[in-house]
Amino acid sequence: MSSPSKSRYKKQSQIRRIINKRIPVTRWLPEYNSEKAVADLIAGVTVGLTVIPQALAYATLAGLPPQYGLYSSFMGCFVYIIFGSCKDITLGPTALLSLMTYEQIQGRNTDYAILLCLLSGVVQMLMGILHLGVLIDFISVPVTVGFTSATSVIIAVSQLKGLLGLQFKSRGFLDTFKKVIMHIPEAKTADSVMGILCIIILLLMRKMKDIKLPPGQKGVKKTLWLLSTSRNAIIVVVCSVIAFVCESREMSLFNLTGTVKEGLPPWSLPPFGTSYDGRNVTFVEMCSDLGSSIVLVPIIAVLGNVAIAKAFASGESVDATQELITLSLANVLGSFVNAMPITGSFSRSAVAHASGVATQLGSLYTGILVLLALSLLTPYFYYIPKASLAAVVICAVIFMIEYEVVKPMWRSRRADLLPAFATFALCLIVGVELGIVAGVFVNVVLLLYPSARPQLEAEIVTSASGFSYVLITVGNSLYFPGVEYIRQYVTRAANKQGSCSMPVVIDCRYVLGADFTAAKGLCALSNSLRSRGQPLVLLAPRDSVAAVFSGAATSVVVVAAAADLDRALQGLTGEIPLPEITTQVTPPPSYNSLQVDDVIEVVTENTTPLLNSTELKREVT
Repeated sequence: MSSPSKSRYKKQSQIRRIINKRIPVTRWLPEYNSEKAVADLIAGVTVGLTVIPQALAYATLAGLPPQYGLYSSFMGCFVYIIFGSCKDITLGPTALLSLMTYEQIQGRNTDYAILLCLLSGVVQMLMGILHLGVLIDFISVPVTVGFTSATSVIIAVSQLKGLLGLQFKSRGFLDTFKKVIMHIPEAKTADSVMGILCIIILLLMRKMKDIKLPPGQKGVKKTLWLLSTSRNAIIVVVCSVIAFVCESREMSLFNLTGTVKEGLPPWSLPPFGTSYDGRNVTFVEMCSDLGSSIVLVPIIAVLGNVAIAKAFASGESVDATQELITLSLANVLGSFVNAMPITGSFSRSAVAHASGVATQLGSLYTGILVLLALSLLTPYFYYIPKASLAAVVICAVIFMIEYEVVKPMWRSRRADLLPAFATFALCLIVGVELGIVAGVFVNVVLLLYPSARPQLEAEIVTSASGFSYVLITVGNSLYFPGVEYIRQYVTRAANKQGSCSMPVVIDCRYVLGADFTAAKGLCALSNSLRSRGQPLVLLAPRDSVAAVFSGAATSVVVVAAAADLDRALQGLTGEIPLPEITTQVTPPPSYNSLQVDDVIEVVTENTTPLLNSTELKREVT
């Protein structure tokens, strides 16, 4: 093959790899067959039966009309077919993002939710292009646990209002909890009974799939699994029928969802301005009102989506950048159909996985089912009791409270409980956004603490050549937060253990990095010790660490290898090392020493003294 042909073939292969990586549908579609199509159809329809009632409930949780939950449930499905990298993930509204959306649109209109969806997609796209997925790594497991647990509690408490048929306005977890307690005497009996029964039945149906049956009853097992998986849809349909019968007999017992706008959402530009309360709001003002949620909502969405992808990746690596790009496209395009921010749903992804989904094409049938519901079923959504939707949400979020991780954290590293509990408490008290920021801050402080207080050990070491020196072992990197601490520690060790005379050697074998401030600080320490006759030596630093000290033009002596330490100490102190004995020599005779009146008598084996103490004193005098 000629050189131009090789170059052209190499370029084509590179382009093909990029296309397969960034448009994964080109990788799995050529291998698609009828068997996979059947599996995807079953899984897609099953997930669709789950997403419809959840979407209606999550829209209510977000403070939006119910149809907005369905508007948010189909665009992500279609986008993920082409760009998604994990076959199990189903994009759509979730309880967590619904709560964060609700925090932003209280007292405002729906335009804020749609604009937040657009801006979330833009931020995610920038993160993907600039490879800023590393920012997600700063949200540790303890912070995530505290955050998800707190939001689960907030969501569950917020749904008590609908569950008990109460009517009041509230803002924040504490205010909602307080008003629920105050208004309990006003609870409607019918709504309360229906809501509590729905929760009990949903929890029982959740366990149906785990019933152990004999191997010969596969049909019964499949039926139980299908009933368990479709429990949300079954409950909502049954409760709607009950409410419809009551309404037809002019018995208004339940608080109903009410009128749901018919038809598909219009394809239109997202709002770059709005008006409410009799005033016009510009795009800049809307962004100012949304505040930190413009950054936090997309980061939380990506965090959840990547976590789900890793959970279902079966040990394979997850391309976080690809998930970022896919999620960004889903949110940007979703904002054109009046969607609120979306991400991967763990519960629906688990349903897809358990249903045996074969490829990302399973999302196609889920999206089609949502569109059919918008086109044909919206008149019937009027009769859905709010208590049943509240029960669906509560049963979905109570299992997100991760109390079981507290015990392993306590056993492994108790300090990790601090960011977990700080995040949990602050999310409940001041809000989810400030709570997660505070949790990340606490975690970063714990992360930086070892740099400010590195592990140090001091001991006196005598080499084979007879040199004695104070050895300081540093167990962490040399960065500016710990410079003063290291200076004080080394100074104390030099005074106490080195008797203000021994050289000081800092063992840098475990030091992974250093900065300019640390280099200048150790230079000042070296000058201080040298002024009283104690040279300072850095032993065996890495090349990168040694380069920092040489680049900072410090006067600290650097010894590259332990074998050169004796020679360096000799040059610094002027002492001559003792010759090392390498040949066999005859050992001297054994003597026992006795101390009497501070005068030593050397005795032989027969223990007869050569001079007794009285004679010795007489001769001296």
